[in-house]
Amino acid sequence: MTHAGAIAGSRVRVLIYLLFAIQLISMGAMEMSGPFWPVHLRGLTSSDSLFSFASIAVYVGPMLGIILTSAFWGRIGDRYGHKLMMIRALAGLSLTQLGLALCSDIWVILILRFLQGAFAGYIAPAQAYGVSIEAPSRRARLFAILQISTNVGSLLGAVVGGLILDYATFFWINMIAAVLCAICTVVAAVTLPDVPPVKKAPVADTATPSSHSGNVWQGTPLLSLLGVMGILLLARMLPQTSFSLYVSSVFEVSNSVVGLCYGLLALGFILSATAWSRYFEHRSQQDTLQRITYVVIGCIALTALAGVTRNPIVFVSAYFIWGVLLGATTPVLMALISKTADSSRQGYVLGIAQSTAQFASIAGISAGGLLSQVYGLQYTYLFVCLAYILALIPIVALRYRPMVMQPSQIPPGD
Repeated sequence: MTHAGAIAGSRVRVLIYLLFAIQLISMGAMEMSGPFWPVHLRGLTSSDSLFSFASIAVYVGPMLGIILTSAFWGRIGDRYGHKLMMIRALAGLSLTQLGLALCSDIWVILILRFLQGAFAGYIAPAQAYGVSIEAPSRRARLFAILQISTNVGSLLGAVVGGLILDYATFFWINMIAAVLCAICTVVAAVTLPDVPPVKKAPVADTATPSSHSGNVWQGTPLLSLLGVMGILLLARMLPQTSFSLYVSSVFEVSNSVVGLCYGLLALGFILSATAWSRYFEHRSQQDTLQRITYVVIGCIALTALAGVTRNPIVFVSAYFIWGVLLGATTPVLMALISKTADSSRQGYVLGIAQSTAQFASIAGISAGGLLSQVYGLQYTYLFVCLAYILALIPIVALRYRPMVMQPSQIPPGD
């Protein structure tokens, strides 16, 4: 059972906005260093091979840490409360950023980045905490708001990080990030109300141990929904490594135009995600998946257009509209994934979803880089189209499978 009913509706809105602000600031703090790690690492070694490895590992390391630990932290949150896990994650971000600010050894930096993902992992507990206070019918909007905060934070963080680096050293990027995360830790600890963990519903004596231990996976569409979300994220990340090279070589435009194209994808998502979430509220799984099918078909058409056009205006427009359509994918699918489990296992399920998202991102980035090297930049968006076509298979299969709602999910009176 959700605790949203125990908290006044107006107060829930305030808490959701507070979650938005905390996530925006903390994720923005992390992204201040994001674009500039290769620049920093290049100055720490003269070895080209070590630099090549480190410039990849510094990004992949946190993702691997999240993949390996998200489900574990989710279980701990289900047992002891998700607010505690949010505080743990924010404190972990602050401490690792402080370590990164003080460290100048590449191998220690890579270890700290891995630990940052393993011991921080803020997004999943924030989502689980939000689910515990928000009404089930508004979960898509909740996930959209939190993902928007991450995207806005990423955009603003990169800009602020660049400004800091123009006038100071890389040390101050990480030090300021550590301070911001520490402030977020205190704010979360002081202002967010404690929400007691939901106790698991009693199991009938006739139930088998296997059905009790595996109820998250057995008889639910969780695995298929995770697969759909993973394929869609993989498709989104395929052009990541080759994007700047593709745009500059095909259209022969300036770096500012390359940056504009990249930013418009995120802008489209930011502008559309909450509208999409309202559109999908109160719809059944089959109805939602039917409409997501049309969204994926639209993504196929837009990425195909991006791959064949040689007009930069058409490419920019296609990228923006693609971002608008992406607002109807991950937040909506996360809401469906959340509904596959009862309230006592939200942390675990959302941790699994976060691990899936990170794994799909790594796979997409790696596959995109490999395919562009083997087949050439000109086929980049052909592979994106093929990935979206692949995603249609489990979506169509899920449309004809009834969704299982856990009894403790259904609020009284619904």
